[in-house]
Amino acid sequence: MNNDPQSRLIVALDVQTAPEARELVRLLGSEVGMFKIGSQLFTAAGPDVVREIVRSGNRVFLDLKFHDIPNTVAAAAVEATRLGVTIFNVHAGGGPEMMKRTADAVSEAAASEGLSRPSIIAVTVLTSADRATLQAVGVNNPPEAQVLKLAMLAAKNGMDGLVASALEAPEIRFAVPQPGFLIVTPGIRPSGIELNDQKRVTTPAAAIRAGADYLVVGRPITSAKDPVTAARMIVAQIASISAGGGGEAGTPS
Repeated sequence: MNNDPQSRLIVALDVQTAPEARELVRLLGSEVGMFKIGSQLFTAAGPDVVREIVRSGNRVFLDLKFHDIPNTVAAAAVEATRLGVTIFNVHAGGGPEMMKRTADAVSEAAASEGLSRPSIIAVTVLTSADRATLQAVGVNNPPEAQVLKLAMLAAKNGMDGLVASALEAPEIRFAVPQPGFLIVTPGIRPSGIELNDQKRVTTPAAAIRAGADYLVVGRPITSAKDPVTAARMIVAQIASISAGGGGEAGTPS
């Protein structure tokens, strides 16, 4: 991972159309390190929007949270690799066989087809979920304990890192001391910004200090009157902590 502050900011393209995404990429391509394409934009515009952004020289985090039988997820993961994405994710709740087979299939496809191997990260507990949410679906662990359980499972089964709240990042670093293990953190809200549907949130500075490698930020940038200024303010907050040595970031290539 490049520890340049700008490279650590991922902007979530949670918009309805490809033209909206294209305009944000035009505005922010030189300001941020990566763009996240999630279910909304992918469903609306399909894989072509991923290819377009990759061809423009920008990096993509494909946030589709694959969760299915092992064979299906492994096959989808190979297609994500062929799209040229830098990162994509699966649900750790899919279990050890799903994660391991996915990691193996991606490595094999990248090697045999001469492709760059993307980082595969596992979703632990969504930042919109709290203890009541977990209990409603039959999980009795509090969010922090469930995150750590899934983090260790992911690390043992070929995952390159996690999607996790910065609130759990220090414990993840302790539980998974694996060099280069990524923590990608959504639920980032600068001070004074509405939480919307997020529950377990942190500021950019607090997330970096806690050990997050990448910060995923959507509405505080994309809905701002001036997205470029909003992005630069967050990069400045990342830089202020990075310069002081706060947070222990991973260092994969």
